[in-house]
Formats: sequence, C-alpha cells, structure tokens
Amino acid sequence: MKPSAPLRIAHIDTGLTLRGGQRQLLLLARGLRVHGHEQRIVCPEASELCARARTEGFSVLALPQGDFRHLRGTWQLRRRVLQDNLIVLHAHDGAGQTISWLASLGTGVRRVASRRVTYLPRRRIDYRLKYKYTCHAVIAVSQFIGEILRSTGVPDEMINVIPDGIEIPEHLPDAAARLATRAKWGLIGREFVVGHLGNISPEKGQDIAVRASEILATQFPEAKLVLGGSVTADDLGRSTLAAAVSSGRIILAGYQENPFEFFSGLDLYIMPSRSEGLGSSALLAMAHGLPVIATKVGGLPEIVEEGKTGWLIAPESPKALANAIAAAAADPARLREMSIKARERAKQFSAQAMVERTEALYNRLIGFPADHRAAIAD
Repeated sequence: MKPSAPLRIAHIDTGLTLRGGQRQLLLLARGLRVHGHEQRIVCPEASELCARARTEGFSVLALPQGDFRHLRGTWQLRRRVLQDNLIVLHAHDGAGQTISWLASLGTGVRRVASRRVTYLPRRRIDYRLKYKYTCHAVIAVSQFIGEILRSTGVPDEMINVIPDGIEIPEHLPDAAARLATRAKWGLIGREFVVGHLGNISPEKGQDIAVRASEILATQFPEAKLVLGGSVTADDLGRSTLAAAVSSGRIILAGYQENPFEFFSGLDLYIMPSRSEGLGSSALLAMAHGLPVIATKVGGLPEIVEEGKTGWLIAPESPKALANAIAAAAADPARLREMSIKARERAKQFSAQAMVERTEALYNRLIGFPADHRAAIAD
C-alpha cells in the first residue's frame, strides 16, 4: 500500500514542565516535520510544552485547564481524529496513553506509547492490560525498560527498543568557550570541574553528589561540582547543600538554555542516579566530549562503557563517586582518550537515528513500505 500523503500524527503529553520526555517529543516532532509529516501536539494549555510548541510553529491542541481527567480534551481530540483523519496517535506519558486510547476507540488509528520510567505498578497485570489493549506498539527507550515490559507480560512483538536521541554538536567547545563559562561560574580555570544537568529529584541522586563533594573537600580540594537545572527554595534550605554552596565546593548554575555553554566548562560529567530509563543528559555530555561517571542502574550501562567512555559505579555510594572523580582527575591522558571515545559513542544515539526508527515503526504499523517517502515520490 502506497500512501498518497505524508503521515498525520498527534503527539500527546500531559506534563506541565519541560523535562526529558517533553524535550524528546519536540526533538522527534522537529525531525518528522523535516520529513514532511503533518503533526499536532496535544498537551495541557498551561504547560511549558504548549508554549514551546507554539513558538516553534507546531499545530497545538491545548487540553483545557481544570478539565477532570482531561475528559473534555479527550473528546476534542476524538473530533480531531475524525475530522483530520489522523493516522497515528503517539502517547509520550501514561495519562497521554489513556487519552489516546479513549480518543480513538473504534477508529482505524494506530496507537504508540513511549515508556521512559522504570518503576513498576503494584500489580504487574496492570502493565500487561494497559499496554496490550490500549496501544499497538510500545517504545522502550532502553533494553532495561524493554525487559521490565517483558517481565510484566507485555507481548514481545509489541516492544520496540528505540533509545532517546540527542543533537550532536558540529564541533567541541574550544579553550575560549571553556574559560568564558568558568569565568561566569567564578572559577579561574585551574579547578577540576565536574558537572550534572537536570532538575533536582531523589531519582537523579544529586544528594549523593553533594556528599561526595564533602569527601573530596579534604583529599581533592581542586574539585568543583556544578549543578545545572532548576533549584527550589526548599533545595537551597537543605543544610548539606547550603553549606556546600557557601563553601564554594558546589556551584548552582541554574536553568541551562544553552547546553553547549554548560558542557564547555566541564572536565567530567556525573550521573549518580538511583533509577534511570536511559540517561539522555549523559549522552548529551558525551556528545560534547565528556567522559561520564554513572551508576549501574537502569539504561546507563547501555550507554556508558566501563573503561572506554567512562566509569560505572555502585549506586548510593558517595565514596565510590568521590574515588572515581579523583581517579579521573589523576590521569589527564586517559581522560582525553575517553573524551574522543565518548563523542563517537554518542553519535550512535543521534536524533536523526531516533526519528528514522520511530518513523519506520509508524510505517510498519500502518502497512507502509519502510521508506514511504520514496513511495510518495514514485
């Protein structure tokens, strides 16, 4: 079957903040737009994704505020499914999956659900029922999540492992960019700077990094930890973090609109996570030529290669993290070699690869050829 027009796709996400999942949705939508597909982004009216999607020129269906369980929004989407002849609904979170299912019951629409989180429901049968009957395919962002889905009884043929994608910078930060960023942080350039980028949450393990900085304060005082991302007043009020910031061991860099600038000031990147679906911020750091110290949790061992692109350590261990940081700083030649390998490894997770694999999944579900754009040209 050869399509007469590009695919008509709706992406659904109910998150209010712009975090990893929402950024991946935008990255996918940008790539699919380049390929000529018609898209609509369905998200809460008050969400950061809604504002960003509109700014970037995407067609948006805004879910109304104060709408109990998005019932009105679901009905509005159903009308769009029928009026616009949408052919694929891609849910990017759990609530979005429910909306997708209800909005397309009894239609020929193909439903795709992305799975990024690692937690399990209280009853595993809930997973099996949810994924087996509310969608036609599940995207797991790592082999680890794929195995979780299999363990709950989701049919293997429904599971598609498609890692999150990243934009690969054309070039690495130079010495001038490094000095400029460090000056912005109040550093003179001789420090060994370790960084982490992401909203503060228990899963990300920033508290472990703070405790590791305490250990390094005596044995390696040149080490500085830079935390990029939103920090709340409550975070600042925590005595351990407040003391570390006051002492100068930790720098709070705030929200980072330009990751290139952030990464340019670092020598090393850390992911002390307690759980992690994949770890796209680690991939982004690697694309900027930074070796990574990561915990052996979730999908992180799938991207960080021990001894090649970084180090894998036990979770919940500030001492292991501190020791790994000190070991990395002690061998600059090895760090430079790892930098090259980290960038090459990251290229395997490009946004282009993610877009093409997702597009191929859509086409398989609706019976189009592997390269339906070639079919259109024919």
